Amino acid sequence: MDQDITLSNLCPCNSQLPYSECCEPYLLGTKNAPTAQALMRSRYSAFVTHNADHLIKTWHPSCRTPSLRDELIATFPNTQWLGLHIISAQENPRDNEAFVEFSACFIEINADDKQYLHERSRFLKIDDCWFYIDGVQPKVGRNDPCPCGSGRKYKKCCEHNRK
Repeated sequence: MDQDITLSNLCPCNSQLPYSECCEPYLLGTKNAPTAQALMRSRYSAFVTHNADHLIKTWHPSCRTPSLRDELIATFPNTQWLGLHIISAQENPRDNEAFVEFSACFIEINADDKQYLHERSRFLKIDDCWFYIDGVQPKVGRNDPCPCGSGRKYKKCCEHNRK
Protein backbone atom coordinates (compact mmCIF):
# COMPACT_ATOMS: atom_id res chain seq x y z
CA MET A 1 0.00 0.00 0.00
CA ASP A 2 1.34 3.33 -1.05
CA GLN A 3 -1.04 5.66 0.76
CA ASP A 4 -1.14 5.62 4.56
CA ILE A 5 -4.34 6.17 6.52
CA THR A 6 -4.15 6.35 10.30
CA LEU A 7 -6.68 4.91 12.72
CA SER A 8 -8.01 8.35 13.60
CA ASN A 9 -8.85 9.26 10.00
CA LEU A 10 -12.32 8.96 8.56
CA CYS A 11 -12.64 6.20 6.02
CA PRO A 12 -12.01 7.32 2.43
CA CYS A 13 -15.30 5.67 1.36
CA ASN A 14 -17.22 8.64 2.84
CA SER A 15 -19.13 6.50 5.35
CA GLN A 16 -18.26 9.08 8.06
CA LEU A 17 -16.87 6.21 10.16
CA PRO A 18 -13.27 5.86 11.30
CA TYR A 19 -11.20 3.88 8.80
CA SER A 20 -10.39 1.30 11.50
CA GLU A 21 -14.12 0.63 12.01
CA CYS A 22 -15.10 0.69 8.35
CA CYS A 23 -13.01 -0.55 5.42
CA GLU A 24 -9.67 -1.30 7.08
CA PRO A 25 -10.62 -4.80 8.35
CA TYR A 26 -11.70 -5.75 4.82
CA LEU A 27 -8.53 -4.37 3.24
CA LEU A 28 -6.39 -6.18 5.80
CA GLY A 29 -8.28 -9.41 5.15
CA THR A 30 -9.36 -9.87 8.77
CA LYS A 31 -13.07 -9.67 7.85
CA ASN A 32 -15.18 -10.28 4.76
CA ALA A 33 -17.55 -7.53 3.67
CA PRO A 34 -21.06 -8.53 4.85
CA THR A 35 -22.86 -6.78 1.98
CA ALA A 36 -22.21 -5.81 -1.61
CA GLN A 37 -22.28 -2.14 -0.61
CA ALA A 38 -19.63 -2.74 2.07
CA LEU A 39 -17.49 -4.52 -0.53
CA MET A 40 -17.98 -1.66 -3.01
CA ARG A 41 -16.91 0.85 -0.37
CA SER A 42 -13.86 -1.26 0.51
CA ARG A 43 -12.89 -1.52 -3.16
CA TYR A 44 -13.08 2.28 -3.48
CA SER A 45 -10.87 2.56 -0.37
CA ALA A 46 -8.47 0.07 -1.94
CA PHE A 47 -8.12 2.32 -4.99
CA VAL A 48 -7.47 5.29 -2.68
CA THR A 49 -4.85 3.40 -0.65
CA HIS A 50 -3.32 1.58 -3.66
CA ASN A 51 -4.18 -1.86 -2.26
CA ALA A 52 -4.00 -4.08 -5.36
CA ASP A 53 -4.19 -7.26 -3.26
CA HIS A 54 -7.67 -6.40 -1.97
CA LEU A 55 -8.90 -5.41 -5.41
CA ILE A 56 -7.71 -8.68 -6.94
CA LYS A 57 -9.03 -10.80 -4.07
CA THR A 58 -12.49 -9.21 -4.38
CA TRP A 59 -12.74 -9.46 -8.16
CA HIS A 60 -14.80 -12.47 -9.22
CA PRO A 61 -12.38 -15.33 -10.02
CA SER A 62 -13.68 -15.53 -13.61
CA CYS A 63 -12.57 -11.92 -14.19
CA ARG A 64 -9.01 -12.15 -12.91
CA THR A 65 -6.45 -11.99 -15.68
CA PRO A 66 -2.70 -12.66 -15.41
CA SER A 67 -2.01 -8.97 -16.10
CA LEU A 68 -4.59 -7.59 -13.62
CA ARG A 69 -2.08 -6.71 -10.89
CA ASP A 70 0.20 -4.84 -13.29
CA GLU A 71 -2.76 -3.01 -14.84
CA LEU A 72 -4.02 -1.89 -11.42
CA ILE A 73 -0.61 -0.82 -10.16
CA ALA A 74 -0.04 1.21 -13.33
CA THR A 75 -3.15 3.32 -12.60
CA PHE A 76 -2.29 4.13 -8.97
CA PRO A 77 0.28 6.93 -9.46
CA ASN A 78 -1.81 8.61 -12.16
CA THR A 79 -5.13 8.87 -10.32
CA GLN A 80 -6.14 10.77 -7.20
CA TRP A 81 -9.52 9.66 -5.86
CA LEU A 82 -11.48 12.51 -4.27
CA GLY A 83 -14.80 11.11 -3.13
CA LEU A 84 -17.45 8.42 -3.31
CA HIS A 85 -21.22 8.91 -3.48
CA ILE A 86 -23.48 5.86 -3.17
CA ILE A 87 -26.59 6.45 -5.28
CA SER A 88 -28.43 3.20 -4.54
CA ALA A 89 -27.92 -0.36 -3.36
CA GLN A 90 -30.21 -3.18 -4.40
CA GLU A 91 -29.50 -6.04 -2.03
CA ASN A 92 -31.58 -8.84 -0.58
CA PRO A 93 -29.92 -10.95 2.13
CA ARG A 94 -31.36 -14.12 0.56
CA ASP A 95 -29.97 -13.39 -2.90
CA ASN A 96 -26.53 -14.15 -4.26
CA GLU A 97 -26.56 -11.16 -6.62
CA ALA A 98 -26.65 -7.46 -5.73
CA PHE A 99 -26.21 -4.10 -7.44
CA VAL A 100 -24.64 -0.89 -6.16
CA GLU A 101 -24.85 2.33 -8.15
CA PHE A 102 -22.24 4.94 -7.30
CA SER A 103 -20.37 7.98 -8.50
CA ALA A 104 -16.68 8.45 -7.73
CA CYS A 105 -14.81 11.69 -8.24
CA PHE A 106 -11.16 11.65 -9.30
CA ILE A 107 -8.42 13.63 -10.98
CA GLU A 108 -5.98 12.09 -13.41
CA ILE A 109 -2.47 13.48 -13.15
CA ASN A 110 -1.80 15.99 -15.96
CA ALA A 111 -5.53 16.74 -16.24
CA ASP A 112 -7.05 19.90 -14.84
CA ASP A 113 -10.66 18.91 -14.36
CA LYS A 114 -12.32 16.59 -11.90
CA GLN A 115 -13.87 13.58 -13.54
CA TYR A 116 -16.63 11.27 -12.39
CA LEU A 117 -17.01 7.54 -12.78
CA HIS A 118 -20.71 6.64 -12.62
CA GLU A 119 -21.33 2.90 -12.50
CA ARG A 120 -23.97 0.35 -11.59
CA SER A 121 -21.80 -2.47 -10.26
CA ARG A 122 -22.90 -6.09 -10.08
CA PHE A 123 -21.74 -8.34 -7.25
CA LEU A 124 -22.07 -12.09 -6.75
CA LYS A 125 -21.92 -13.96 -3.45
CA ILE A 126 -20.07 -17.27 -3.35
CA ASP A 127 -19.76 -19.19 -0.05
CA ASP A 128 -20.78 -16.07 1.92
CA CYS A 129 -18.14 -13.89 0.20
CA TRP A 130 -19.08 -11.03 -2.10
CA PHE A 131 -17.18 -10.47 -5.36
CA TYR A 132 -17.29 -7.66 -7.90
CA ILE A 133 -18.08 -9.11 -11.32
CA ASP A 134 -18.88 -6.21 -13.66
CA GLY A 135 -20.51 -2.84 -14.03
CA VAL A 136 -22.29 -0.66 -16.53
CA GLN A 137 -22.41 3.09 -16.86
CA PRO A 138 -26.08 4.09 -16.57
CA LYS A 139 -27.47 6.60 -19.04
CA VAL A 140 -28.07 9.91 -17.30
CA GLY A 141 -30.43 12.41 -18.88
CA ARG A 142 -29.24 15.99 -19.18
CA ASN A 143 -32.04 17.17 -16.87
CA ASP A 144 -31.60 14.36 -14.33
CA PRO A 145 -29.99 15.06 -10.94
CA CYS A 146 -26.22 14.80 -11.25
CA PRO A 147 -24.93 11.44 -9.95
CA CYS A 148 -22.10 13.23 -8.10
CA GLY A 149 -24.64 14.19 -5.43
CA SER A 150 -24.36 17.98 -5.88
CA GLY A 151 -28.13 18.39 -6.27
CA ARG A 152 -27.67 20.21 -9.58
CA LYS A 153 -28.87 19.03 -12.98
CA TYR A 154 -26.42 16.80 -14.82
CA LYS A 155 -26.10 19.26 -17.75
CA LYS A 156 -25.07 22.06 -15.36
CA CYS A 157 -22.65 19.93 -13.37
CA CYS A 158 -20.64 16.91 -14.53
CA GLU A 159 -21.92 16.12 -18.02
CA HIS A 160 -18.60 17.05 -19.63
CA ASN A 161 -16.40 15.41 -16.97
CA ARG A 162 -17.83 11.89 -17.13
CA LYS A 163 -15.37 9.04 -17.58
